[in-house]
Amino acid sequence: MFKPLIALSPLALFISACVDAPTTVTSTPDPVAANSEGAVSSADPRATAAGEAILAKGGSATDAAIAVMLALTVVEPQSSGIGGGGFMVRAGGEGGEDGVTTLDGRETAPIAATGTRFLDEEGDRLPRELRVTSGLSVGVPGNLALAAKAHEKYGNLPWAQLFEPAIALARDGFVVNRRLHASLSGRKEHAGKTEAARAIFFGADGEALPVGAKVKVPELAETLERIAADGVGVFYEDSAEEFAAYVAGETPQDGLMTAGDVMEYQAKEREPACVRYRVYKVCGMGPPSSGGVAVGQMLGQLERFDLAAMGPQSVQFWHLFLESQRVAYADRELYIGDEDFVEVPVDGLLDRSYIASRSALIDPDKALEEALPGTPPGAPLARADGDEPVENGTTHFAVVDANGNAVSYTSTIEGAWGSGLHWGGFYLNNELTDFSMTPEVDGKPVANRVQGGKRPRSSMAPTIVFDEKGEVVLVIGAAGGPTIPVQVARSIIGVLDFGMSAEDALNLPLIMAFGQVVITEEGSVVADLVDELKQRGHEQIRVIAPRGKTNALRRIDGGWEAAGDPRIAPLLSYEPDQEPASESAVNAP
Repeated sequence: MFKPLIALSPLALFISACVDAPTTVTSTPDPVAANSEGAVSSADPRATAAGEAILAKGGSATDAAIAVMLALTVVEPQSSGIGGGGFMVRAGGEGGEDGVTTLDGRETAPIAATGTRFLDEEGDRLPRELRVTSGLSVGVPGNLALAAKAHEKYGNLPWAQLFEPAIALARDGFVVNRRLHASLSGRKEHAGKTEAARAIFFGADGEALPVGAKVKVPELAETLERIAADGVGVFYEDSAEEFAAYVAGETPQDGLMTAGDVMEYQAKEREPACVRYRVYKVCGMGPPSSGGVAVGQMLGQLERFDLAAMGPQSVQFWHLFLESQRVAYADRELYIGDEDFVEVPVDGLLDRSYIASRSALIDPDKALEEALPGTPPGAPLARADGDEPVENGTTHFAVVDANGNAVSYTSTIEGAWGSGLHWGGFYLNNELTDFSMTPEVDGKPVANRVQGGKRPRSSMAPTIVFDEKGEVVLVIGAAGGPTIPVQVARSIIGVLDFGMSAEDALNLPLIMAFGQVVITEEGSVVADLVDELKQRGHEQIRVIAPRGKTNALRRIDGGWEAAGDPRIAPLLSYEPDQEPASESAVNAP
């Protein structure tokens, strides 16, 4: 054994849930220029060290990425882990067309799940806490299956070696940093929902363990040791019945998870979503992720503008960037879903002529009154817009090895602490809340509606950028729910158009349009441009605390620049004499 709320708009939910940032943006440490042996960037230095150790042993980028994912299961349990899923984009000579391979480890709904899973008998949404913190939200985890599939194709080292750093962290213990403490303190009921979790992360007084405390997770160490020794069948076969029974026992209605759901899970190879942007090729994840398409559309729509001449201080650039988001996200809501269940016109959405037609909607001087979806080649008819789920428990990491193979991997349990359910030493996802809550609108089906065995749409956007010679120049991705494609596109523009280092590009402000409402970060250049943006028609602008979580590797002379988001850098300290993390840092995804 491994041992009713007031309905809020997607924007309100995002602002209330995505509070993973200090109140001020500070500079990051000096970027790390790695030698030709490779480089790793992740959201926790202990996970980065795990990946670097694997590279030092001759491991491939895939080997190192798996080690990072496993280590983050231990030290960043609020954001990702083997209880969730992810997407991997890989570039290398052994890959598919043009050397790019994308692997889908997104979670699946139980076969018995129905479109009214999150609705009550009257057709109204169940209270949010019931939807999120119960078995209703738990999908069959995919990260282990993704790791096994990737390792089989691209691994160099023995499978068991990849688990060694994570096992050591879980068995011997790791120190609570400010970010983990803040998330535990801010979500005590959620993070401490189960007795097993409370025993690990909370003291006898019921309070979160302090910064500097050492945590051991022996049950997780045991789980990892078994999977390391005997493979992922330990989870997907040997423990399928027990795992499914636990989730089913926490599920109040609709289709229950069964052992068959777990045993039948498969990670899948998907077609990459690639676009040309100036002289570069940008490749990301296709459906069920919307990230690759959204990033590609935003960049493609902006290609006709001389962004380099405008620069990051220009209100003109930020206006255009906002408009590109609004146009791209209108398509995203209507068309993107699990392509095993719905027809997704990816080629049409990324068609250069179609993107040019969408770009033509963008007025350099004035905001669109309303951004509506277009009709790309191959578009299905009679489909309705869905609602916008909010993801906030996610992490990203990037790896390049000595042979130039690159991996961009985004891993998630959806919300901070996922469902709050804890099994086998790890937290379980609440990924099924990424489905649209309503299956139909005006009698038309929603692409992202709940269906048995289906994978919910995601915003994750692991991305790799190639230069005109076909060499990898940037490996990037982000966390932060619907802001993920925006963070990635913004940072790509920073590097490619503005000539920034990865460090500086990740430090560019977040600005995002939620329909007619725009959010941006206090203390940023955009916050100083609010009046000018309003003059261009962006009338509803909310200036909020900084947030975001992007990681990247940028090719430089002699190696790689490894960069992490400066917004979380102050929270990675685990010195007990540090000032407590601010409330705006709580629930770091």
